[in-house]
Amino acid sequence: MGERRNDRSNGYRALLVGATGLVGSALLRQLLADKQCTQVTVLARRPLADAVSAELQGKLQVIIADFEQMEEALAGVEAEVVFCALGTTIKKARTQEAFRRVDYDYPVALGEWSVQQGIQKMIVVSAMGANASSRIFYSRVKGEMEHQLSAFGLPELHVLRPSLLLGNRAELRVGEKVATLLSPLLRVLTVGPFRRYRPIYDGQVAAAMRAAAVDDGLLSKQGKVRMYESDEIAAAAAVMGMR
Repeated sequence: MGERRNDRSNGYRALLVGATGLVGSALLRQLLADKQCTQVTVLARRPLADAVSAELQGKLQVIIADFEQMEEALAGVEAEVVFCALGTTIKKARTQEAFRRVDYDYPVALGEWSVQQGIQKMIVVSAMGANASSRIFYSRVKGEMEHQLSAFGLPELHVLRPSLLLGNRAELRVGEKVATLLSPLLRVLTVGPFRRYRPIYDGQVAAAMRAAAVDDGLLSKQGKVRMYESDEIAAAAAVMGMR
């Protein structure tokens, strides 16, 4: 492996896992358009649905592989920033075991790889209410994932905990459709300490992830792990011009 660049002032190379999901696909589009990101490597289990313009094809490398062989698939990949946007639902996964595989095992495997490769910064999407002690299976798995990644001692770990995610999904989710319709009302009701419960768009989460990638001052008073609730995600996205 070549010499790793830790200075991101002249741009950074990104590894993105989870590029076919709601946030991941938004993040990929933004990274390809972002001049601060000089190269994007995507690890995916299936080909990307969106076409990439000829002028950006040289910036993108796509590796199609089984995530069970993640370490082998990523052999030789170099990056300064690792983005993890993996996530599913019980309905889609069908079993708790399959859900845990996607939302815990794969992010943790990516964290292990990042440590081995000397990655300086990992940015991962979790969920509001994540808690390793929760009685709710979804929240507990997300919390366990956060806890394990934090234990690795990465130089920087940024964890985003969005509330209800809005965007154009391939599959219909009734709750999200209702939230989209009620979004103007929810913004009025969720003020003050309730701002963290506002629904947030996929593009805002993606923009906040890019903000975390280039801002080296975010952890100055936070230690090695930085948690972002939905209101903080929205604020970071606004800095990047995404509201």
